Amino acid sequence: MSTTIAAFRQISSNLPSTLDQVAKDPQVERESEYYLANISKIKSIDDFMGNDRIYRYVMKAYGLEEMTYAKAFIRRALTEGVDDSDSFANRLADPRYKELVADFNFERYGETTTVFSRTQQGTVDRYVRQTLEVQAGDSNDGVRLALYFQRKADTVTTPYALLADKALLKVTQVMLGLPEASGSLDIERQADLISKKLDIEDLKDPEKLDKMLTRFTALWDLDNAQPAPILSLFDTASSGGGIATDLLSQVQKTLRRG
Repeated sequence: MSTTIAAFRQISSNLPSTLDQVAKDPQVERESEYYLANISKIKSIDDFMGNDRIYRYVMKAYGLEEMTYAKAFIRRALTEGVDDSDSFANRLADPRYKELVADFNFERYGETTTVFSRTQQGTVDRYVRQTLEVQAGDSNDGVRLALYFQRKADTVTTPYALLADKALLKVTQVMLGLPEASGSLDIERQADLISKKLDIEDLKDPEKLDKMLTRFTALWDLDNAQPAPILSLFDTASSGGGIATDLLSQVQKTLRRG
């Protein structure tokens, strides 16, 4: 079994060709072809929820496969949209729900929601990337975490975004040498600890990000001589939307004060 750093570099250094290989996998290709051929026929939330193949494809594309069963939950998020700051999706700490609803914004765009590139090829691109990350995780959990962090890094604007996502937080803790016990501290204290060790703007610099992930993957192997499953870091069902309830409450209060 290759080291985490070697496996991550092998994928990230050849990312376009690796994604192309994943896209050409017979099952992935078949599902993507069906999606592109039928997504324009989806004109409403009812259509979306009623086509199980389309629905499952989108849920996986947005990293929410574990919540596919929760149709009432997803329907509520889609129905309320994201234009109102107090809408259901906006009140959930896990940003994946807001991303899904913002792109599939039936509340705002109605029947034209699925004509945009983000809901067509953009979703296919998400599906392929998500498939790659899951496949990488089947062999090495640290590689999946590193790829996920790499993908999400340029969307992070505050330490609270790292705290609100269990997978991002795990990478941050390992990368910065923060003990897991720090997660029990007050949310503002945790944000302060991260800010002292990490300039958030560095996440948008590819070279600096690469150095961070090199450090993470090296430390991951040291800390995980006997790897433990990390699926729960991506399982929104196990934590009320990807974050513990008490931490969710603290994050929301802090963001509103800001």
